[in-house]
Amino acid sequence: MKARTWSATVILATGFVLLLYNGGSRFTMGLMLKPMADDLSWSRATLSLTVTVFMVVSAIVLPFIGRLVDRYNIRTVLLTSLLLSSVSIALMSVIRTPLQAIVLYGVLFGLATAGTSVAPIGVMVSRWFPERLGTANSIAISGMGIGQLVIILLLTSQIEVLGWRGSFLALAVLGLVLIVPLMLLKTPLTAPREPAGEKGSPAGSGSQWTVSASLREPNLWYLIVIYAICGFQDFFVATHVVAYARDQGVGAVLSGNLYALMGLVGLAGVLAAGLASDRFGPILPTLVCFVLRIALFGVVMVTESVFAIIGFALIFGLTFWITAPLTIVFVRQYFGTAHLGTLTGIIVMVHHAAGGLGAYVGGAAYDLFGSYQVVFQLMLILSVVALLIPWLAARTGHFVPRV
Repeated sequence: MKARTWSATVILATGFVLLLYNGGSRFTMGLMLKPMADDLSWSRATLSLTVTVFMVVSAIVLPFIGRLVDRYNIRTVLLTSLLLSSVSIALMSVIRTPLQAIVLYGVLFGLATAGTSVAPIGVMVSRWFPERLGTANSIAISGMGIGQLVIILLLTSQIEVLGWRGSFLALAVLGLVLIVPLMLLKTPLTAPREPAGEKGSPAGSGSQWTVSASLREPNLWYLIVIYAICGFQDFFVATHVVAYARDQGVGAVLSGNLYALMGLVGLAGVLAAGLASDRFGPILPTLVCFVLRIALFGVVMVTESVFAIIGFALIFGLTFWITAPLTIVFVRQYFGTAHLGTLTGIIVMVHHAAGGLGAYVGGAAYDLFGSYQVVFQLMLILSVVALLIPWLAARTGHFVPRV
């Protein structure tokens, strides 16, 4: 028993550290957006396109990553992803053309990030913590918030010295450092699977939930729409909040540190979401997320004061990771564990693809209108839609556990 507890703790720590790097590295483009645009004379839409490609590529491969995690050795997936991540980010320090940025950051870094993302880490953690899944996942995913805090704080403090090129190189070195302990880790990353009787099956059937059967289930499509809206909003804000703050007169250091502060308050959000989902189910924290976002987008449509912008960033940061630990909980609750990695990968794929679109729409809207106000209006409408979906689903007999 003690050996299993120790192994489970090591697994949770491994997931935490990998997501720390994942969370810190994936949002650096937002920090680099303005200095890169100024240095290279590229438009924000062009740089936002690299984020869009990154999100789409990482989204497309997530179901395949999930399938690999369901069937094969997750250690190989994690090591390969970390190596590719470090190499692609290192090469970002020498780019000269938009095509190079799209290939290195958008394609290669997108592939690599998918392999150490919430989906595979969540599946790994779920196999060791079946009883406290929401809490365990929230602890692992809090690594993303801490990574966003620590890594962005460090880069913000050094970007004036290192420049954006040196900052990319420093980030690559950190990724290489993490490879070593992962290679030396003796604890198996896959726990014994649950007994077959614990895996989900369709209502009224003794067979396992298959991927094709799940795709015909309304619950999955409700989740897909909710996570698409969430991703669209998340990566619009992640990509543009620093540039937006600078545009409104917030100082360079404070603007850069908004990411770090968002990561800090995001820790509270993700931990609260995990605890709440274990006690009340995953729907309640999802509703809280979008209620807060309705208020936030409403405020910045009315005022763009420095105080309002900082408050917007902090409270949005509180909601940023709320849905992350809930993905595994939703899938396990409605579809069981037979294809946990694949189905989680599909939902996160949609989240990321929509996130890429949100990042690009934000840049394109700014280039066209000279502000983000039109996008804020769109985000408010989408928040209302996401808030109504669970209510409508419940009224039609859905969002009820089927396993």
